[in-house]
Amino acid sequence: MLYQIISLLLEVVVGVVGGASLLRLYMQFLRIPMSVRSGNPLGRFVFALTDWIVLPLRRVLPAVGALDTASLVAAFLLQLAHFAILWLVAGAGGGFFAVPILALFGLLRMAISGMTVAVIVYAVLSWLPTPSVISGVMARLVEPLLRPIRRILPLVGGIDLSPLVLLLVLQVASIVLDSLQAGALGAG
Repeated sequence: MLYQIISLLLEVVVGVVGGASLLRLYMQFLRIPMSVRSGNPLGRFVFALTDWIVLPLRRVLPAVGALDTASLVAAFLLQLAHFAILWLVAGAGGGFFAVPILALFGLLRMAISGMTVAVIVYAVLSWLPTPSVISGVMARLVEPLLRPIRRILPLVGGIDLSPLVLLLVLQVASIVLDSLQAGALGAG
């Protein structure tokens, strides 16, 4: 029971802060303004959640082109801490080698889950008649992934099915990731 409670709490905290770190990485990669002056409330939220871990890492990890390595490493370190704590709570049985592997797969799973949520929010906001700052940000986050699908898939009866196709692709990626994780841990 204690393991389940700790696991749930860690999953929520690491999911929110690690997800915000990945969102920070992605928003900076896409050059979406995130400052207070930009009027982007999502950017302010991301900064508030992640500055404590990203800014110290940024002092030692320079960006590589448009890739904010500090945000990526922050998300990975959070996943690593998550699985290391669970490993310790479970009695530190088995090899510690699995912890970094689980952290890597957790990071990839978090990216897929985050994009899934972004696509769903984007689709729901697209149905609302009045645009908002958040709908504009969500469009900038999701539309780069929808563009290739829209080039292939025409509108069907005036309806854009590209978000549905992207959700299917993300679910397939999640299934493949689960299979790769089982293979990687089974081989170790």
